[in-house]
Amino acid sequence: MPQVASKYNPPIFFKNGHFSTIYSGIIRSVNGVVQKRERITLSDSDFLDLDWSYASEPSDKLVILIHGLEGDAQRPYITGSAKILNQNGYDCCAINLRGCSGEPNKLYRSYHSGATEDLTEVVRHILNTRNYPTIYLKGFSLGGNLLLKYLGENSNASENIKGAVAVSVPCSLHSSCKELHSTKNILYAQRFKRNLLDKLRIKRDMFPDQITEQEIRKIKTLKDFDDTYTSKAHQFKDALDYYEQCSSLQFLPNIKVPSLIINAKNDSFLGPECYPFKEVEKNPNLYLETPTYGGHVGFWGKDNITYTEKKAVTFFNSI
Repeated sequence: MPQVASKYNPPIFFKNGHFSTIYSGIIRSVNGVVQKRERITLSDSDFLDLDWSYASEPSDKLVILIHGLEGDAQRPYITGSAKILNQNGYDCCAINLRGCSGEPNKLYRSYHSGATEDLTEVVRHILNTRNYPTIYLKGFSLGGNLLLKYLGENSNASENIKGAVAVSVPCSLHSSCKELHSTKNILYAQRFKRNLLDKLRIKRDMFPDQITEQEIRKIKTLKDFDDTYTSKAHQFKDALDYYEQCSSLQFLPNIKVPSLIINAKNDSFLGPECYPFKEVEKNPNLYLETPTYGGHVGFWGKDNITYTEKKAVTFFNSI
């Protein structure tokens, strides 16, 4: 499909990409969402925590929500999505990726941008234990890349999955990594690295034979982290191999359900390869919206309902 024309035109302060990103990530708060936690055991003996919220009336429609790097199911972009979806008759299952629910996961491995095996197990669990003939996926940043890869590599995914929305997606992980290492993003990169290293030191204490403090101290950049931990813990050769294998860009041609990608032009985390214009033109199931503004997961909206939250409801209703 051709590009989707965007009508997003926020107030002047929110036209600044960095302000939008920071407001969404640090300042915004969402109240009134009641979540009930369910823990599932994965096939490798690890666990995932799922946070459920429900429409006011019994629903047969479910949206699976997936957070971004170092996020969780309580981030405002997740609870904000759940709130408006619940209000519009959708139940929501918000995934806390491995190690992101407030408790370290059991294994040395963790989550990453291409860990679709975990999403596969969540979908299977829901199909086996709940009655949702209509399921949608919505992901942010890393979570958006994850769901697009899942849909592309599982072209015959469950017929219950009807569509998806992916927001601020690093479709090319290497392109995004290069942007995150640029001067304009130094504060974001340092924050991500600090959080990741804190978790890695917990892994060091749990698995002292896998990694040493000396190795951790050599990590100076996010790419170093992926070379030292992400690639080795998840059976990739190195960071570049991880980026190449897990970028959703190569999987977009195989997606067979309506899927909307919303990537702002002023998203400082996304490089040129993260805007899949060619892929969208060739696949009638793909829709790409590239608003001028929005930053990274920073789409402001009136009444504390973001532009992309409203857009997701409209898109899912149209399928």
